[in-house]
Amino acid sequence: MQTGRSPATDYASVVVGVLGRMTRDKGAIDQRLLRHCLGLSSSYLLTDTSMNPETGVNTWATGFHRIVDVLVALHHRGELELETVNEASKACSECWSVSGAWRGMEGCREGVRGVAAKLKSLLDENGKTYRGARIYTP
Repeated sequence: MQTGRSPATDYASVVVGVLGRMTRDKGAIDQRLLRHCLGLSSSYLLTDTSMNPETGVNTWATGFHRIVDVLVALHHRGELELETVNEASKACSECWSVSGAWRGMEGCREGVRGVAAKLKSLLDENGKTYRGARIYTP
């Protein structure tokens, strides 16, 4: 039966699906696709939370954390690209802005803080570069 409502979005499902297809089909992580998914994080923050007020914050936060966990793994393997770190930093900044600009989304900032802490742990000791190269900062 059609209710007239669009199905809720689920960033976690999107991220897990992309990661699964990527590793199954190519046997490797495609950082271009990771950057694309990171670039969508602020849009999913809006749609997950507005289309599913009960669990949307959780689906968005789970997706954001999972993709950053992959970045951490790539970093430890010495494969993380500077462009991917920059896209992740930009995504954090955008999600921080969105969560502060929309009423009722202030609680999402905890998820952004968690992701930012993971990313910060990857940076050089000065906290401003990744492997000697400057990273995106708002």
